[in-house]
Amino acid sequence: MNFILTLTSVGVLLLYAIPGFILSKCKAVKTDSLAALSKILLYACQPCLCLYTFNDVDFSWGLFKQMGIFLLVATVIQIVMLLGVFFIFLKKQENVRYRIYTVASCFSNCMFFGVPILKALLPDQPKALVFANMYFLSMSVLGWTVACAIMTHDKKYISAKKIFLNPSILTMAVVIPMFIFGIKLPTQLYDPVKLMGQMTTPLCMLIMGIRLGSMSFKKIFGGGMQYVIVAVNQLVYPLLALGISLLIPFWEEYIVQTMFIIACCPVASVVLNFAEMVGEGQEEAANMLLLGTILAVGTMPLMLLII
Repeated sequence: MNFILTLTSVGVLLLYAIPGFILSKCKAVKTDSLAALSKILLYACQPCLCLYTFNDVDFSWGLFKQMGIFLLVATVIQIVMLLGVFFIFLKKQENVRYRIYTVASCFSNCMFFGVPILKALLPDQPKALVFANMYFLSMSVLGWTVACAIMTHDKKYISAKKIFLNPSILTMAVVIPMFIFGIKLPTQLYDPVKLMGQMTTPLCMLIMGIRLGSMSFKKIFGGGMQYVIVAVNQLVYPLLALGISLLIPFWEEYIVQTMFIIACCPVASVVLNFAEMVGEGQEEAANMLLLGTILAVGTMPLMLLII
């Protein structure tokens, strides 16, 4: 991948965080508002992003089969990494910090960060965005179940209700039938849906900027283990994802590239969202999210040189 193009694309995304950082430092916006902004992001903008990306791609059974395989492979890769890190930190799981580290080891910002990167690096492959949605679906299901169970030390989150009644599944329950039957949004509706969907990245980065402005730089940059987990998430995990993806013999090159690009994305914002939802490890999750996103300006361009 083009190093300069990747570096520029990541840098532009980070620029979106600057207004939020300034507003936070000027006390014009308080972190109390972040919960409401996060709900807008998750329950309004993200479903619109999913809807318009599927709307731009024509259905075929071959593509649908590949989407299913991609969903399965993405799930397996994440579970392998989650279990690996969980057992490495098994004796420290009583400490919430290490439970957050476990979840942050493989969850990547595949939609809010990944989609604009995919658009920049694979402009001739709109199908790549469909696969990004499959990855997000996998991560969301694991997030609402396995990740929440790890964060809280409570197995109650491993349930059919959490698997099937979460925002990602409910969104897909609407989007997939429309995709299969070729139901396209009318122009009058498509334009506002696309605009709302395109708000995901700026809004996500603004939220990060606001949070960054309210936190101690020493806590974000001062923890040695945080750098280790960011390295696992943004260096080791992508190599695992690439290695497993290359074992799928009938995948087209752009699908392997999509998996690798997504895996190279920084620590996912949903790690913090889940931490806030279950009331465990919010500060540690915020530190990991901010550190990973800032360091992505170096890790992503370097990692993507591999392909």
